[in-house]
Amino acid sequence: MSEWVVLTIAMAAACAVVLTITVINHRRIGEDDDPSETPCVIEYMTMMIGVVYAIVLGLAIAGVWEARSSAQDSVRHEAQALHEVHARAEVYPAGVRTRIRNDIDAYVSQVVNDEWRAMAEKGTLTERGDELLAQVRRDVTDYVPKTDHEGQAYQPMVDQVAAADDARGSRGQSIEATMPGVVWFGLITGAAVTVGLIFTLQIRRTFRELLLAGLFSALIAFLLFLIWDFDAPFGRGISATADPFIALFPQIHE
Repeated sequence: MSEWVVLTIAMAAACAVVLTITVINHRRIGEDDDPSETPCVIEYMTMMIGVVYAIVLGLAIAGVWEARSSAQDSVRHEAQALHEVHARAEVYPAGVRTRIRNDIDAYVSQVVNDEWRAMAEKGTLTERGDELLAQVRRDVTDYVPKTDHEGQAYQPMVDQVAAADDARGSRGQSIEATMPGVVWFGLITGAAVTVGLIFTLQIRRTFRELLLAGLFSALIAFLLFLIWDFDAPFGRGISATADPFIALFPQIHE
């Protein structure tokens, strides 16, 4: 059964139960009942809906911010691992060292200049990036150490290439939006209900009330926009950046 069907049934069932109980209680009320003696629940309901929606908004913002931070950490780990390979290659012969470093620089340049744009526009990594990282792996693993010093550097370099590959995979998994459609349905519906409750409180056309109503609606819209912007860690304004690559490999811009 689709999650949307389950959601529809659950919401309809909840509404049906509440309305049924309300109708039954109303029929049991005597003609001498005085409604003015019963506390009005509209203010309480309005307050509770606002509180519940504020909690939902807070959780949504925390979730997308955590996803964005995780994506940025993946970038940092990838750049740091490649930087370690770049530095540890110093112990290798000049020809091998140059080949490893040139291939790492080519990969970093591809990520910063081309792949980052592809992630934002197409939501995917590039095949060229895969090929260049595979070439770096071959450069490191195919070389047979000739001395003890080279042998001591060999395995750490292999491990760092594997760490970079793993971080690249995590970066690729972080491209897509993290908020499912059912959550967006709840956020937008909740926003409509919360803002709509303003009109149940008999709002008047005074400047103060209109200003507060406008600011409240603008705040809800801003928070929803913030969630939407954070929801694509590499594709929108407040997104993860390639700064770790640029900081550790300044030579790619020289």
